[in-house]
Amino acid sequence: MADSTASGSEERRRPWWARAARTAWAYVRRAPGTYLWLAILLVTTQVIRHVDPVTADRILERRSTNLHHLQVSPVRVLVTSALWIAGGGWLSYFLLYNLFHVPAERWLGTLRWISVAMLAHVGATYLSEGVLGWAIHRGLAPPRAVYTLDYGVSYALAGVVAVLTYLIVRPWRYLYAAGVLVVYGLGVQQSRDYTSIGHFSAALIGFACYPLTRERPGSFDPVAAARAVRRRVRARRPRR
Repeated sequence: MADSTASGSEERRRPWWARAARTAWAYVRRAPGTYLWLAILLVTTQVIRHVDPVTADRILERRSTNLHHLQVSPVRVLVTSALWIAGGGWLSYFLLYNLFHVPAERWLGTLRWISVAMLAHVGATYLSEGVLGWAIHRGLAPPRAVYTLDYGVSYALAGVVAVLTYLIVRPWRYLYAAGVLVVYGLGVQQSRDYTSIGHFSAALIGFACYPLTRERPGSFDPVAAARAVRRRVRARRPRR
């Protein structure tokens, strides 16, 4: 008891920035894969930002999972395409990764989490490009579409968003699952392109990853969490 009191007093004597850094490191350490991925995305985003448009297009084209590259160098492009951001800034993905990837990695463990992400990324890539190949074969898309740019982390994100369904306790998980299907289904209905099909496919793959979650039963109750937040807010209000 005395040791814990002493350590608590020592912690309070630390500068605020040292306490903040210690807290942040403890938070990051619980989801190492997510933050390593974010660090890589930060570097690649800066690379694209600081080169001319022609060079940027050349860099991204070499890492595109288009039909041509999937035939000649599938492993290389499937890996490297997940290290670049397509659309949106890095800060928006920092927020999304903290909302979805962080809880998924902490819940499933790093190996199972990255397995879900990569299954969604690879599976949705092949499904969406397969649809594009079918469209080219039927004359619904031009032959040059085999070189269409296709890269980014959104398929992996969609798979992880979907698998988080099994973290939520019943009956709220069914509402969450319905919301996921509506969001990605509307994307297909509105856009009707191979990318929206890829996102919807990735979500379905995430749902299909249920076997990876069996040893990690759902424990998140959004109603209980909201009540806990309310209690904390009320406790911090100054008394009159």
